Amino acid sequence: MTYFSKEEERPKRIGLVSGHLVINCGREEGNSRIYNDYFSDNPTYGANLFHRRFQIQRSLFLHIVDTVREHDNYFVQKVDGVGQLGLSTLQKVTTAFRMLAYGASTDSTKEYVRIDESTIIECLKRFCRAIVKVYEDEYLRSPNTDDVARLLQKGEERGFLGILGSLDCMHWKWKNCPPAWVGQY
Repeated sequence: MTYFSKEEERPKRIGLVSGHLVINCGREEGNSRIYNDYFSDNPTYGANLFHRRFQIQRSLFLHIVDTVREHDNYFVQKVDGVGQLGLSTLQKVTTAFRMLAYGASTDSTKEYVRIDESTIIECLKRFCRAIVKVYEDEYLRSPNTDDVARLLQKGEERGFLGILGSLDCMHWKWKNCPPAWVGQY
């Protein structure tokens, strides 16, 4: 059994939680990686790869980043008590997008973005709350008559007449439907 003498370095507890050892996971490196990969003037991954990985255009992503940051102060990068920069807005929002777009686990997100698991979960929760609060009146509502007319027009332009009515599949016979699901949809 090894004991530490007073002269030897002992693991030090950092932070507010007793017994909680804080690991420097390289958040600055994570922020640099995200910025250089997707947002610099000459990003490693161009617009097509950005769209494939995040499922939206970079310009819309950045608009959402600004909107979420304005709505919730949590997403603003701050300086902590010892003068170190905290997590960037891009790190926090990228975390939420990676989890939502890929269904990624906290572990795989943690390795790229360099954020701890509890912070990843907090980012995702706050991001979802902010999106719902900011966009619910415009996008998270039942369609009105103007919306229906616009959707039907788009469907007709693309050769799908009466597209909204096709979403009602209740009259179909689901011969290959698992028995446990019968009558549930």
